[in-house]
Amino acid sequence: MNILIVNDDGIFAPGLRAAAEALLPLGRVRAVAPEREQSAVGHAITLHKPLRLDPVDLNGLPVEAFASNGTPADCVILGALTGEAPPDLVVSGINRGANLGEEVLYSGTVSAAMEAAIQGLRAIAVSVCSYTTEDFRAAARATALLAELIQGVDLPDDCFLNVNVPSLPWEDLCGVEVTCLGRRSYINAVERREDPRGRPYYWFSGEPQETRSGAGTDIGAVAAGRISITPVHFDVTSFETIERLATVAEALSARVAQP
Repeated sequence: MNILIVNDDGIFAPGLRAAAEALLPLGRVRAVAPEREQSAVGHAITLHKPLRLDPVDLNGLPVEAFASNGTPADCVILGALTGEAPPDLVVSGINRGANLGEEVLYSGTVSAAMEAAIQGLRAIAVSVCSYTTEDFRAAARATALLAELIQGVDLPDDCFLNVNVPSLPWEDLCGVEVTCLGRRSYINAVERREDPRGRPYYWFSGEPQETRSGAGTDIGAVAAGRISITPVHFDVTSFETIERLATVAEALSARVAQP
């Protein structure tokens, strides 16, 4: 199996190395990741500058690895199109910090997996639910097991798996749950400051507010100590609203047809 690893924490992030080490027994591993951290860049694609792939050494791991000046989504495209063969699986992560609820809309980690799905590639985004952890062993073990187990599963072409692993030792995890996205919006704040020359600048901050975190959600599963696996696809159409807008569309159509 050809496995491409990407992330948004940067090519030398410990989570990427942990994933690569865990996935090596499954096949050929190649890593293409940003040269610096690009958390929360979303699904940005670079069109305004040349992109580069600089070979790097991942502390002796037998992995072909490259640092790129592109975004996480760029790295998926570069990794898929510049290798000897297309990847059989794209693993994005392991990210330091959860990607739950609405966070999937901002996350470079999740966006990279989505880009892989757009490219017709099977993909997993993996996050460990701590912003301070240095222990990726449980998440890496779960990643390798999941990568092996889903080989025989018929997933839709536009679907990828968003996986969140509690920051716990392997033996303390309470199982695995297939979930839906919860609601975890942020109460945003903007702080105005001044630089040494008196010019203003602004610093974003925010506190998460969980409005749907019960049974069946990714947030609820992680809170209960379980690994959350959420199948995600990129068709964001609100199908329940289509019928409600039928009369609006009919009335607008009549206006458009008027001279």
